[in-house]
Amino acid sequence: MSDLPLVGRRIALPESRELDLFADMLLKRGAEVLRCPLVAIHDAPDQQPIQDWLEAFISQPWDDFIMLTGEGMRRLLTAAERAGGTVREDFITRLGQVRKIVRGPKPGAALRAVGLKAEVTAVEPTTAGIISTLQTEDLRGRRIAVQLYGTDPNQLLMSFLQQAGAQVAPVWPYVYADDVENAQVDALIAELAAGRLDAIAFTSGTQVRRLFQIGRRSVGEQRLKEILAGLKIAAVGPVVAGELQERGLRVDLMPPSSFFMKPLVRELVREFGGTSPGNGLH
Repeated sequence: MSDLPLVGRRIALPESRELDLFADMLLKRGAEVLRCPLVAIHDAPDQQPIQDWLEAFISQPWDDFIMLTGEGMRRLLTAAERAGGTVREDFITRLGQVRKIVRGPKPGAALRAVGLKAEVTAVEPTTAGIISTLQTEDLRGRRIAVQLYGTDPNQLLMSFLQQAGAQVAPVWPYVYADDVENAQVDALIAELAAGRLDAIAFTSGTQVRRLFQIGRRSVGEQRLKEILAGLKIAAVGPVVAGELQERGLRVDLMPPSSFFMKPLVRELVREFGGTSPGNGLH
């Protein structure tokens, strides 16, 4: 075990859906992992609007489908399967007939899982990236289905499409369970404050926002920033890094390209591999 690159390192993982996969990568390299799922994702509590949206998507003519998240695609497929009959197959068939516009690699991967591929990928994986990608197109009269997330109306994107003359049909297939893990988040902050961790690795902007939401209440925003400044902060990519930097935090580790978990693990190994753990990192 002693020749593993992360032996003796304690790393906090505020991950949700892929927590086990990420943790396993680090455990295999010798790290001790503190798991704290900062984002719990659940099906939207009212499924009727989603069933209505699926029925309309399948039965009516559409030109484009904008996907913001891979999670949204998986939740829509689950909802279609739950509807019974041939709804899931009909949904996939209909998806194959429209132009599919994705915000980034994760929704693209969710499409490939059902044998489809995106025709358009945003110039950057953000709402602004989608808008920039479509900015020069004539969208007048186009019928555009849009997969959103949480309960966010994404007024920026919806206003852009409507002002461009498109007919828009949004759907929100899942919600974030904001109040489920408060105790776990408080425990994470206490552990960070005790100086017993070497790094924290963020894989989504939602995790950063959630940590600060709870931290403001439990220790105050300034104290949370001081706590985080006492260890290495890793971000999976520039969107997450931006969330951290907006809050005045430095980002110590980030993959130079290919913004996924494996490259992030490589950065952690590069940072800590072959060095002796001390009493915290400053």
